Amino acid sequence: MALIVMEEADLERLLDKVVSRAIEAYAVQVPVSLPPVLSRTQFMELLDISAPVATALFKRPDFPVNREFGNPRILTSLLLRWIEEHTDWVEENAGDNYKAIRNHALG
Repeated sequence: MALIVMEEADLERLLDKVVSRAIEAYAVQVPVSLPPVLSRTQFMELLDISAPVATALFKRPDFPVNREFGNPRILTSLLLRWIEEHTDWVEENAGDNYKAIRNHALG
């Protein structure tokens, strides 16, 4: 077995580098241009979907829509989590614009 000796500062730099790489690889990447809360229009534009598709989603009991602000709003973080959990639905219903944004955000 090999024994490696290094300075504390070198170990800290190494750990910082490893943790940063892990976060980049496994964290959900949110485009900086997305607001924390989406309006119905922003949501439809992001996913490149029609009003009837948005209405159907808003009626689903598992969809993260919030109506407490007067008009329906979607928390972006909850939407991204919902999309991850419902990838089949998204692949079948979202338009090319959303897929391009997603691919760009994920690298």
